[in-house]
Amino acid sequence: MNEKFEGLVEHLVRGNIFLPEAIEILERSMIQRAIEDCGGNQCAASKQLGIHRNTLQRKIVQYGLGNGRRRGGRKQAAREAGGRRRKSSAA
Repeated sequence: MNEKFEGLVEHLVRGNIFLPEAIEILERSMIQRAIEDCGGNQCAASKQLGIHRNTLQRKIVQYGLGNGRRRGGRKQAAREAGGRRRKSSAA
């Protein structure tokens, strides 16, 4: 395993890939693989990766991964519809 990793590092350095780009490639690939392995279960994928679920969700959005579905859609829809109104007090 270590030899394969060293070969990858050598390939990236010789290919003039800058560190931020290499990190992005590795992160994106690991996140995508974990999500696939866990059948789309973000909680399980975050545990597999050793990161917090919120961090995983932020990175999914950052890298454009997933099916584009975001949580909290109902709350936003309620806001657009005006939501509940408080009763006005009788004077």
